[in-house]
Amino acid sequence: MAIILFVNPNFKTIAAGVAILLFGMIMLEEGFKVFTKGPLQTILKNATDKLYKSISVGAVVTAFIQSSSLVSVITISFISAGLIDLAGGLGLIFGANIGTTATAWLVAAFGLKFKISALALPMLVFGIIFSFQKNVSFKGIGNVLAGLGFFFLGIHYMKEGFDVFKDYIDLTQYAISGFLGVIVYAGLGVIVTTILQSSSATLALILTALAAGQIEYENALALAIGANVGTTITAVLGSLSSNVAGKRLAGAHLIFNVITGVVALIFIFPLAKLVNFFTDVVGISQTDYVLKLAMFHTFFNVLGVLIMIPFINKLEQLLLKIIKEKKDKDIDEPKFLNEAVLQFPGSTITALLNESKYLYKNAVFEIVTHGLNIHRDDIISGEKIKKIIEKSTKDLQINIDDIYLKKVKSIYGEIIRYAATAQNDLKLNRKQNNIITEIKIANRKMVEIIKDVKDLNKNVTLSLNSENKYLSKEYDDFRKKLTKVLRVIHLFQTEENPEKYAAKLTNLKKEAKENIKHSNKSIDKLIRKDLITVEMASSLFNDYSNVNDIIKKLIEVAELLYSSNDPLFENGNFIDEKKSAF
Repeated sequence: MAIILFVNPNFKTIAAGVAILLFGMIMLEEGFKVFTKGPLQTILKNATDKLYKSISVGAVVTAFIQSSSLVSVITISFISAGLIDLAGGLGLIFGANIGTTATAWLVAAFGLKFKISALALPMLVFGIIFSFQKNVSFKGIGNVLAGLGFFFLGIHYMKEGFDVFKDYIDLTQYAISGFLGVIVYAGLGVIVTTILQSSSATLALILTALAAGQIEYENALALAIGANVGTTITAVLGSLSSNVAGKRLAGAHLIFNVITGVVALIFIFPLAKLVNFFTDVVGISQTDYVLKLAMFHTFFNVLGVLIMIPFINKLEQLLLKIIKEKKDKDIDEPKFLNEAVLQFPGSTITALLNESKYLYKNAVFEIVTHGLNIHRDDIISGEKIKKIIEKSTKDLQINIDDIYLKKVKSIYGEIIRYAATAQNDLKLNRKQNNIITEIKIANRKMVEIIKDVKDLNKNVTLSLNSENKYLSKEYDDFRKKLTKVLRVIHLFQTEENPEKYAAKLTNLKKEAKENIKHSNKSIDKLIRKDLITVEMASSLFNDYSNVNDIIKKLIEVAELLYSSNDPLFENGNFIDEKKSAF
């Protein structure tokens, strides 16, 4: 039987139609990718503060661009970059499941009702012409038009193949009624979707077969449910090489579609009756099975979302608990950087910025404070700096080389690698390229700060137990200066209105630059009065320049990473300068 189907020329026509439709969907996705740099990313990002918004926007965007996979890619990228949380991402994915039902309506209400081959060819002609244009927006429009053209052409071939196919073989003779048929055909839907790697393509195939009378309506309902469940296999397989955000979303997709599928299978006949009721209400003929199938597909997907909404927070907690990030106990790994963020310039820059902030706020801040033999909690407290210095007389025995190896080296290396990859592989505008360059500079300065603190730490530690009170006083003054700068930087990072602290940092940086150029008068005085040895004087002069250089670099890094003056940054996140024409 299988051999007869394969050699039959009409089966080949159907297969060609499926292939053309799949190619059209790929072109559609590629076309819409062009426009993800502008409003689409902003819309998806801003929609996640409320669950109803994320579900609605996920549904509308997916219905419009006809690609739930593209919405998934953007969502994974945003979660990975720290732009949205997992709960917001789940809302977008659940909405995307509703949005995919638009494909069924497009095929049922338009593709199978009109001679769409006449519309497909002009779309292909203009689409191909536009796709060869140098302008990125025109190229994107061209791919969208060509994708729609191939999509409709694929439906045309599938429809023609099934229309002629019924003269040779009647597939309805293999129909199975009752719950046994539901289970068998649902399983078949899973298999076909796994092979085609697209539930939308499977649904288009089911609808064209149903329109040609090659499958029974009841079995078509079960096939549609199976197609919905089958698409999770594609998502799970695709997530195997993905980052933790991708695996969590694939897990959510699996749980959602399996629960939705099971509920739909159990209540398939009541849902079918509900469809019959609504078709009468909206004026659809009871014999228009393709539109009824499209309505059924929408109903059970919406039902699945309604069932899952009360449990979305518990689902988030479950996914966070089950799918954990792999961490080396000894060496810190990047928190925001992974391959998913490289999909879009905006998510890449935000991830690089967040990773750099994390490195600066945690590792670098810790190394500098402990290098001064001062506890971090004292720096960020409201205690007077003089008292902090007076009580901080113990050697904290910090191993800067060890901390650098465990907390800095790996993350720093990944920041530079991702920055270089973005500048080489992504289509960045000049502003975006400059921002990534500044992030690289900030990270290089952080490494230089650590090296400088390592040199300073030796003499600061020696001064704690020095019998020369003048030497100890000079190093305590160095510690006071750095403590003051670190405290202002902390306030600059954390306060809601950081403008006054930004002004303080500007003054402190100016002062440090001037100090680098001029000698320290108090050290000169100690030398003249012979209160310190030549070796002590040499160390003090070197460390005087060193301290001012550290201050200058600390402030420059803070300004590069936390400055709110740049119009491309809003609330610490990157906003694309170039808005697409879409």
